Amino acid sequence: MSIDSLKSIIGKRQGLANTNRFLTIFTPPTQALVNLNPLDIVGRFANETFNAKSLVSDPRDIAFLCESTQIPGRSLNTLDYSAERETLKIPNGFIDDDVTMTFLLTNDYYMKDMMEGWMSSIVDTENYVLGYKKNYQTDIIIQQLNKNDKNVYGIKLINAYPINISSIDLNNESENGIQKVQITFAYDRYVPENFIQSSVSGFISAIPNLGGVFELPTKISNVKQKFDSISSLF
Repeated sequence: MSIDSLKSIIGKRQGLANTNRFLTIFTPPTQALVNLNPLDIVGRFANETFNAKSLVSDPRDIAFLCESTQIPGRSLNTLDYSAERETLKIPNGFIDDDVTMTFLLTNDYYMKDMMEGWMSSIVDTENYVLGYKKNYQTDIIIQQLNKNDKNVYGIKLINAYPINISSIDLNNESENGIQKVQITFAYDRYVPENFIQSSVSGFISAIPNLGGVFELPTKISNVKQKFDSISSLF
């Protein structure tokens, strides 16, 4: 194949996708959405780092602090079946890879505190109580962007929640090193989405998930239901 043929194919397909052009959109559940821990607020007043805006988790902050993520893979489960002279693999299900995201840490440890609050709603480590899945799950949207920052491909992680917060290393050798934290998410399954589907899903995922405290306006709720019904046909 000549270089001109390769250029023609790439041009026909709108160019090559870049690894650093992406957007991650989600809103954590109610428990992690608002930080009203009195000890934490008093402590931030004491060390002069309190900011009222930091009490609410803004989905835009999450998107900008996400340094890296993954579009998950999928593999089929198989059973070996012996048929005379050969062994065949018979598919009987599938499994999706967990997704790990890396977030930049600010001096208020915003992302780590939010994820710990989220995980505590799953398993309460103080009282050893398990939460209801419907109260701690949320959809996560991962979008591939082009050079104009337009969404060209999307993945929706359905009913996602964090299952691991990585350790954070401290050392004296990296004078200007930036702290980061890795979060691993589990989910029911992922759904590939086109431009329109992913754009609508991103909008819906950015709406605060305040089930039982705040209900979506009727028009938005109806649009969401219609969109889910239409999406199920594709």
